[in-house]
Amino acid sequence: MSVFSMTPTCVGKSCSIKFLATPTKKRNVYEGDNQIGEKKNKYSYEVKLLKNLAPPLMTALIAFSPIVNPPVSVGQTIDVQKGAALFNKACIGCHYAGGNIIQPGATLFLKDLERNGVDTEEEIYRLTYYGKGRMPGFGQNCTPRGQCTFGPRLQDDEIKLLAEFVKSQADQGWPKIENSGD
Repeated sequence: MSVFSMTPTCVGKSCSIKFLATPTKKRNVYEGDNQIGEKKNKYSYEVKLLKNLAPPLMTALIAFSPIVNPPVSVGQTIDVQKGAALFNKACIGCHYAGGNIIQPGATLFLKDLERNGVDTEEEIYRLTYYGKGRMPGFGQNCTPRGQCTFGPRLQDDEIKLLAEFVKSQADQGWPKIENSGD
């Protein structure tokens, strides 16, 4: 009977797992072994196999764990913080927590965005850039002049980031975002 074991081996920069077959003496019932001895050998083999498989299995489990690989990247977190800072700078005066203090039916909650036809990032971008109704436009080339903000204008990439932030917040029901300050 042969016992197979897996052992990791690393030479230089490459690693592999080798399967080793080790011949073992087959015991005979006449030499004093009985059924219990045979079961013990079977369990011993299973324990050896488990001990050899445990390290690679644990490594794989840890590597694919959500604790080690968080679903949100650092770049996405930074974008959310930048979006929150832009929102606090340009929008929070009228749209505190996604609401609207000027027009109650024009909130930034998903149901109102959908009802008003502004439920995509592109539409949010367009509305933020050019404005509409009582909402002023914040784009660099916003026209007509009376529709645009009298305050500072936003760059195109800032409006894009702001539109992404508003859409993601609307999809989540406007959870509270902590802002580290700007």
